[in-house]
Amino acid sequence: MGVSVENQDYVHRIDHLRQTGARVKFLSLEPLLGPLPHLDLSGIHWIIVGGESGPGARPLKEEWVLEVRGECQVARVPFFFKQWGGVRKKRAGRLLEGRTWDELPEARAFLTVYAGA
Repeated sequence: MGVSVENQDYVHRIDHLRQTGARVKFLSLEPLLGPLPHLDLSGIHWIIVGGESGPGARPLKEEWVLEVRGECQVARVPFFFKQWGGVRKKRAGRLLEGRTWDELPEARAFLTVYAGA
């Protein structure tokens, strides 16, 4: 189960997610519309970050993404960078510091859920 957290105004959703019985909990930080300093990632198994796409897309700042990635690394939470977004999202791509970030939660976490263990 996951929740969307677009900016600091919605961080409270993470506490609601922690209170669920979901065995795998993830945050969808997309579109990321502001900095999320000092995220408490306890009990979170995966983070997905992405920019807004399409006409009128608001910008995604690299420092916001790097801050989240750094917090994921410290907390040992897998980090997936989906896209920079923008009007031409394919052109903007999904490279962050010269590489793609496709980390996923451990397969055994998903297998436990599906096996009903």
